Amino acid sequence: MTDATPSTSADPGATEGVPAPRRRRADAQRNVDALLEAAKGVFALSGVDAPAKEITDRAGLGVGTLYRHFPQRSDLVAAVLEREIDGCVAAGPTLSAAHEPVEALTKWLYRLTEFVGTKRGLATAIHSGDPKFDDLAGHLLKRLEPVLGELIDAAVATGEIRDDIGPRELVHAVALLCQPVPGEDLAYNQHMVSVLLDGLRRG
Repeated sequence: MTDATPSTSADPGATEGVPAPRRRRADAQRNVDALLEAAKGVFALSGVDAPAKEITDRAGLGVGTLYRHFPQRSDLVAAVLEREIDGCVAAGPTLSAAHEPVEALTKWLYRLTEFVGTKRGLATAIHSGDPKFDDLAGHLLKRLEPVLGELIDAAVATGEIRDDIGPRELVHAVALLCQPVPGEDLAYNQHMVSVLLDGLRRG
């Protein structure tokens, strides 16, 4: 009996050593990323009840792809929120490595204002009573407090920032400052955060 030679005819696009399913998974992840970015923008402009086609047109994908990854609208909303939380968490170490502590804290809080704006656009779904969002506030704080705490500690250690405010207080302060104001946008919210930071500085 001789060994059979593996056939590649079933997948003419396969590359030796790189199985086709891995490429499909990468493609699927790119599709998910495109859908989440598109949904974030559409929700901010049109609200969470925007037509699915508005999202898929913006992502350059079909409606079937959207429903394959996110069968329910609440699945999509939860994924957009989690992606934004992940972005805030990942930004902490990156900013710390690239900037002085006070500058890193400032830029991270600016990033948080973006998240607050995204969360506000999803408010209808978040407060709909869907159990997916029951523990959202606790989940947010659990994820964001450690990274913000490290940024605050580093800034306090320079002597430039007062030491009587913690990460939870600062998250709440940013959320309150970034309440919607007619005619104002992200730049306005970031300006208000700058005013807050001025109040945290010593001297």
